[in-house]
Amino acid sequence: MQIHSAQFVKGAVSPRGFPNDGPPEVAFAGRSNVGKSSLINMVLGRKSLARTSRRPGKTQEINFYRVNDVVYFVDLPGLGYAKVSKREREAWRRLIASYLDKRPTLQLLFHLIDSRHRPMAVDLELAEMYRGSGVPVIVLATKADKLSGNRRAAAHRTVRDALAEIGLELPIVMTSANTGRGREEILEWIGGLLEVN
Repeated sequence: MQIHSAQFVKGAVSPRGFPNDGPPEVAFAGRSNVGKSSLINMVLGRKSLARTSRRPGKTQEINFYRVNDVVYFVDLPGLGYAKVSKREREAWRRLIASYLDKRPTLQLLFHLIDSRHRPMAVDLELAEMYRGSGVPVIVLATKADKLSGNRRAAAHRTVRDALAEIGLELPIVMTSANTGRGREEILEWIGGLLEVN
């Protein structure tokens, strides 16, 4: 898949605000501050289309980006951000769970996990949300540029083993928003599963 065009369409805080014009959707999900918006910008070849911040919890709604006029990239709020109220965190969790479970146009999910750490409880909570959804899931191990070659290989095994412990066997792509690592693989997954060009 080649990126020809990309634009922000809208942010939604409830299913009523989701676009209903029909294109398939590719969603990016993960814990707060895992680097979803930065990775989306890297994949799209844009510097600041998806809004990023050093402050965790910047994405507080579901953001839709129309790509090549044929597919939506969907940036989901981060799970687990502690510096908002418990009520807000629960509202985000319910919104994400509802999107993953009930969105008929969702065709592919990228689950972002920080490669520098063993998957956390919130990472596994997200895995439980999409388990059984029938949507193909690819794990993107982020921030791989922070690791040496040996540590990247070890991180790949750690993520694989943590998911295996809860009964999931998923493809894992090592990525870096800084260096572009993993971009071609991500675009191949999108192009192959959605059959878009």
